[in-house]
Amino acid sequence: MNREPDFLENLRAELSSGRIWLDRAIVLAYAAAAGLFVVALSLSTTWVFDRFQQGFERWPWAVLVWTPAVTAGIAWATRRWFPGASGSGIPQVKAALDPAMPPERRWLMVSLRLTVAKIGLAVAGFAAGLSIGREGPAVQVAAGVMQHARRWLSPATTIDARALLLAGGAAGIAAAFNAPLAGVLFAIEELAGQLESRASGLIITAIVLAGLVAVSVFGNLSYFGVIKVPRTGWELLAPGLLVALASGAAGGIFSRLFVASLTGAPGRLNRWRARWPIRFAAAGGLAVAIIGLATGGVTFGAGSEAVKRMLAGHDELTPLYTLLKFIATWITAWCGVPGGLFAPALSIGAGIGDAIAQLAGPTLGPALIALGMAGFLAAVTQAPLTAFIIVMEMVDGHSMVLSLMACAMLASLVSRMIGRPLYETLSQYLVANAISKPATESISVSESSASTSHDSAHAGHVQPPRSNEAQP
Repeated sequence: MNREPDFLENLRAELSSGRIWLDRAIVLAYAAAAGLFVVALSLSTTWVFDRFQQGFERWPWAVLVWTPAVTAGIAWATRRWFPGASGSGIPQVKAALDPAMPPERRWLMVSLRLTVAKIGLAVAGFAAGLSIGREGPAVQVAAGVMQHARRWLSPATTIDARALLLAGGAAGIAAAFNAPLAGVLFAIEELAGQLESRASGLIITAIVLAGLVAVSVFGNLSYFGVIKVPRTGWELLAPGLLVALASGAAGGIFSRLFVASLTGAPGRLNRWRARWPIRFAAAGGLAVAIIGLATGGVTFGAGSEAVKRMLAGHDELTPLYTLLKFIATWITAWCGVPGGLFAPALSIGAGIGDAIAQLAGPTLGPALIALGMAGFLAAVTQAPLTAFIIVMEMVDGHSMVLSLMACAMLASLVSRMIGRPLYETLSQYLVANAISKPATESISVSESSASTSHDSAHAGHVQPPRSNEAQP
């Protein structure tokens, strides 16, 4: 049976429908815009953190006043005007994608207004020297831009809000890390759980356009630089296994600690935080400043520069500094300020790998650092494929593909024995709170009655604040 007439008929219908092509043009424009917003976030955070470091070198003791004051200001502004911008932003996007989330409340998790606020508040966090990354915010930023395209599309379009959110989230990760494969895996593994065929083309298109915008500005460079790994053999097996187990256990503890802190687990500190959230944020900022002062500034910011120096053999993130970076990242998240976890997690993982390399031999240093980065990130997020791909795209060559994959999977398995997935748990918490509240109440991603802020390494709280300090 000749199917050619059907093909020609479909082709004519495709070419003659101007509205379909207009919808596609709108989506393409928004995908490029999402890349521009992520670039703006990256450039702004890099510039302002450079200024912070210059100020720290000239007046190191000033951070004891500056960091607590700015942290308190960020927490106050976030709770009062932009509760949905709290934390990393990934749990908010996951919550918005959840079918159980009331449709009228999804804009409280992802919107163009929150995109602009997220950029400003994240930049302020880097200006304060807090231990945060920009990759989680990039997910919420890009998703907020992409979902805005829906209002300009025709009512009959097949492009739905879910597909736009998935495309935006994937584009955010891809543009932030300059890792397009990681963007695809992130959409499948972390955001959607599966990749719908009708959304796959849109996701890839958004990743390509956002990635091209980022590459045109930054060049084809990795955020953490390039990891040059020498040829290795069986001598990597024992220390590599130790890195996987250590990073898996540390990542599981890290994730469990975050969940307990950010979902209102009972405890005296959480009660204080619920009652005086702004004072708590100021105290947390002071703790981060003291840790940064004690480490000579190593624990401030995302940690990418420390990792680059470590890979170049000029600096080491000692075991003590790695532990302090761990603590500084947790405290920053507990304060309820907007900021991501991916970059700090990668720097902590690099520190774990470097510590074991000091025992195994310096020649294995780059390989074990790469394994530590993949293992710890996989353990924290329990998304091993995404973690493996992100680190693999930093490695010069593919000699470590199987090693990175095995390390990420084993570390994720160890983490699952210790606690639940971080982003999944926090997003479920957001959805549950959204469902339980009357439609007239706003969703706070910070904190409330008897709980705490919902993310900084990853989520937001969903209950209305009690304190006058936090009234929206």
